[in-house]
Amino acid sequence: MIRRRMGVAAALVAVMVATPLTLGAASAPGMRDAGICIPLIYCPQPTPTPTPTTPGTPTTPTTPVLPIDPTAPVDPSTPVVPSDPQAPQAPVEPVEAPVDAGAPVFTGTPASMGSESLSFTGLSGISIVSVPTVDGGSIRALKISAESITIKGFSLTVRPPDGPGLVTTADTMSLQGDVSVYIGSISASSMGGAPLTIGTDTPPPLTDVEPGLLNVSMGLVGSIADLITYSNTDQRIVEAE
Repeated sequence: MIRRRMGVAAALVAVMVATPLTLGAASAPGMRDAGICIPLIYCPQPTPTPTPTTPGTPTTPTTPVLPIDPTAPVDPSTPVVPSDPQAPQAPVEPVEAPVDAGAPVFTGTPASMGSESLSFTGLSGISIVSVPTVDGGSIRALKISAESITIKGFSLTVRPPDGPGLVTTADTMSLQGDVSVYIGSISASSMGGAPLTIGTDTPPPLTDVEPGLLNVSMGLVGSIADLITYSNTDQRIVEAE
């Protein structure tokens, strides 16, 4: 049990000495290339078939045009300009992440959390915020606010760079009372089985995560609540590889 506003994301040393209450930060998973052709290797192209021409007949090049709606009126004085698929796209501005004045100072140590399922009661908000870190900086995080969150099949790995890590497992982790969970990313499945990936670019609608998630893999910054409890907890040290 811990009380409100004890930084769950405390230093790793405190975790090893005290209880399994430290949650660290983790970077978002990388984007996967959806293409099936890798330009750095060899992408075969079909050999064009030459079009026979009649001797003495000049070949007139054609200009590609956009498809035209047959029901729309045509203005012969207006030229049709083909689109350019190679034209650069306008950059997308990142979503604003205001400072969360109620957040504690979190460790910058990467952490990875997994669970079989994660369920909410009183889910009240999902937003993108900035939270302070122990090195004096800040990081963007997705903040989930709820009355309670129950995590089954809980596992948490906290590993500082070039040092031994701490793995904490529990049958259940329960956060109750004014819960705030700060994450970098989530990969999971909805209760209906649809895959779901959430990052810190755009907060998802509440309906995307209610009433809970399955097979959760989370980059965890930290969490706070009035009460945090574990059942059947185990901890072990994992040496750096």
